[in-house]
Amino acid sequence: MGKYTLPTMPYAYDALEPHIDARTMEIHHTKHHQTYTDKLNAALEGCSSEIQNKDILDILSNLNQVPEGQRGAINFNGGGYDNHRLFWNNMKPNGGGEPGGSIADAIKGSFGSFSDFKEKFSSTSAVIQGSGWGWLVYNPTSKKVEYKSMPNQTSPRTEGLIPLLGCDVWEHAYYLKYQNRRPDYIASWWNVVNWDEVEHRFSQAK
Repeated sequence: MGKYTLPTMPYAYDALEPHIDARTMEIHHTKHHQTYTDKLNAALEGCSSEIQNKDILDILSNLNQVPEGQRGAINFNGGGYDNHRLFWNNMKPNGGGEPGGSIADAIKGSFGSFSDFKEKFSSTSAVIQGSGWGWLVYNPTSKKVEYKSMPNQTSPRTEGLIPLLGCDVWEHAYYLKYQNRRPDYIASWWNVVNWDEVEHRFSQAK
């Protein structure tokens, strides 16, 4: 089987300052994301070659194909691997603002306005109990974008949804700078959102 490796960061650890501090980014990437990567590889070793040879996106989209003994580990660590791979690219220096293009139209169609979407995303993600993620997803069934909160590292892909924009609200994503002020972290995170990447994902999802 091919081993998954830690993706390289698309920018320097300090590139998102002052919104997300360099030390948090470094620990988040080199420790947490590395751990999910390593444990995903370990869990896949207990699976058949058929499963091992599938892409992690295919595996997460159909977890029932994974042996029950490995399913929980792959759901958690495979989700953690893919979620963070998306997360780094969801952000960029000098990001933020409002989206344009088709994703802006889709958000308006589903939420009424960008400001209404931003409020729903922020307020709902801020009160996720314990650890988890807030997501803007594309629902292939309704052909609309939706907000979806997910617990721990479980990927929206496990529910047939395509993740477009995710905010990691695990404490390790913000605690060094924001301590217990999760709403402040989310408010600051909007300033680094990479809407070009979200638009690209949305065009692929459709």
